[in-house]
Amino acid sequence: MGDFTTTIVVDQTPAEVFAAINNVKSWWQGDIEGGSDKPGDEFCYRMKDFHFSKQKITEFVPEKKVAWLITDSKLTFAKNQTEWTGTKIIFDISTVDGKTQLRFTHEGLAPGFGCYGACSNAWTALVQQSLHSLITTGKPKRAF
Repeated sequence: MGDFTTTIVVDQTPAEVFAAINNVKSWWQGDIEGGSDKPGDEFCYRMKDFHFSKQKITEFVPEKKVAWLITDSKLTFAKNQTEWTGTKIIFDISTVDGKTQLRFTHEGLAPGFGCYGACSNAWTALVQQSLHSLITTGKPKRAF
């Protein structure tokens, strides 16, 4: 097994980073339905006809951590179309040398997954471009 991780460091406060993460509709490109900004919220993500996933917020610690459990998924481009189901998406916020570090982990997204290449590339772009821009400028940058 394995996990996918990417990290960004910004000048903004942990509170600003936390707020941006929970503004999912702004930085995760695609259609989002449902709440994404409080414990227990559930939301669905859809990108055209090739990606659907349903997330439940399972951890919500202001300025520290947010975690989503993927409760359902259908990736039409992958051999195992439900390989995201049961995985977790985790955002860990910490302070390092006076800056705010955001460590993004898709726990369970392993190199053996059929979607690993496409999904890890998409997460890298979304976190390092779209979410980073939302945090630092107040506006997301289209990642793809």
